[in-house]
Amino acid sequence: MDKIIVLDFGSQYSHLICRRIREFSVYSELVPYDISLEELKKMNPKGIVFSGGPASVYNKDSPQPSSGIFEIGLPVLGICYGHQLIVNKFGGKVRRAHKEYGSSVLSIDNDSDLLSGMGKSTRAWMSHGDAAESLPEGFNVIGHTENSFAAAIANKQKMVYGIQFHPEVIHTENGVQVLKNFVLNICKAKQDWTLENFIENTISEISKIDGNVLCGISGGVDSTVAAVLIQKAIGDKLKCVFVDNGLLRLDEEMEVNNMFENNFGMNFTMINAKDRFLSRLKGVTDPEQKRKIVGEEFVKVFTEFAEKNGPFKWLAQGTLYPDVIESGVSKGPAAVIKTHHNVGGLPSWLHLQVLEPLRFLYKDEVRRVGKILGVPDKLLYRHPFPGPGLAVRVMGELTPEKLQIAKQASKIVENELVVSGWYDKVWQAYAAVGDDRAVGVVGDERKYGHVVLVRVVDSIDAMTADWTRLPSEILERISNRITNEVEDVAWVSYVISSKPPATIEPQ
Repeated sequence: MDKIIVLDFGSQYSHLICRRIREFSVYSELVPYDISLEELKKMNPKGIVFSGGPASVYNKDSPQPSSGIFEIGLPVLGICYGHQLIVNKFGGKVRRAHKEYGSSVLSIDNDSDLLSGMGKSTRAWMSHGDAAESLPEGFNVIGHTENSFAAAIANKQKMVYGIQFHPEVIHTENGVQVLKNFVLNICKAKQDWTLENFIENTISEISKIDGNVLCGISGGVDSTVAAVLIQKAIGDKLKCVFVDNGLLRLDEEMEVNNMFENNFGMNFTMINAKDRFLSRLKGVTDPEQKRKIVGEEFVKVFTEFAEKNGPFKWLAQGTLYPDVIESGVSKGPAAVIKTHHNVGGLPSWLHLQVLEPLRFLYKDEVRRVGKILGVPDKLLYRHPFPGPGLAVRVMGELTPEKLQIAKQASKIVENELVVSGWYDKVWQAYAAVGDDRAVGVVGDERKYGHVVLVRVVDSIDAMTADWTRLPSEILERISNRITNEVEDVAWVSYVISSKPPATIEPQ
């Protein structure tokens, strides 16, 4: 299939470029900015996009693409830092400029190509402190703003384009049109990326593997869709295992067991491993260490099961693209945000080969795949739950007391959202607890109890998220129920930090 490759120079929006391109049925993949020409050619893309990034092109250690990338004859679109990189590479000059952050009016000087269908002007989202001072020979200005004379440039002969603004964010009006013009009209990519094709191709590829597959089931949408997809490819060669690690939602172990027994007809086993997980986490406070302990313990349980019930050659997981990106496995210039237990948490001694059929999909794409495969809506639209479970929602040391608070308080949050009709309107909702305590009054007596943090967010793919503006009466009911029904809780706080700069989970 035709594809567009996005070179990641470290922008917080890099992944959004891929998301937007996929929305009009063209496959797009994020790769490290310094990918070799040989690797790039093997991917056989129809075009290349340079993402934005925090660096300045005139600095000695600024990230640069492989030499010769402009000579392979593919269309190139540079965004923000990518735009400045193009100016610099072709002999123009980039300088420190008046900082331009937020919405600006982009005036269209030439609407015949990249900016076709944009009208005379549009609002564009800017986020930069550098700008082009002079353009290279052969490049023309096709759009400008009040503070940037070359907000959009083009060398049509070389098929190289640069834009100072970010078309991938929703704040840019008609930003998707810019990407469409580049991908469909300039790169002439075919719109042959569909999830039906993905399912067909994935089943075909998995059916070719040799050996039995052991699939870790969490009860969430990702691992379930992965299991259904694999089962369609290899049938009884798949064995699904659900590990009760003691870090699940309230009563979740029973719900998951019932769900799989009644819906999927898979070869399914549940393992009670609560004690071993909680024992290993005792006294651990560092969140990265928690994640890695959970990941390693999961693999130990699976490996032990495989040795007793095998032979198995593969360990299947519901790893998603955001997991890979945030764990730093994509090897871009961005820092590791947090290690996902099923990516960076896997130990080096793992003897099973890893099978991850969803590792290049976003959450909303996985849900659509599940819908096509017939997975029940109740499961598909269940809120995401972190792989390490409540280990990352109990801050500080994981104690039985705090674990029970997190379980009961989260159940109250979910119940109130269901009753009020808000559950399906939001991306994720839960309660977290740490070591902070506050004074409350219960029955005229002083109470020194825990502070519970309630977190409800809106998102599309979990890579960015905004806090949900819940009606005050819902927040009031949640607070009253938690302080009245959950033992040893004095205060309830509502978290209003968005991602970025925060993450969705507290750890």
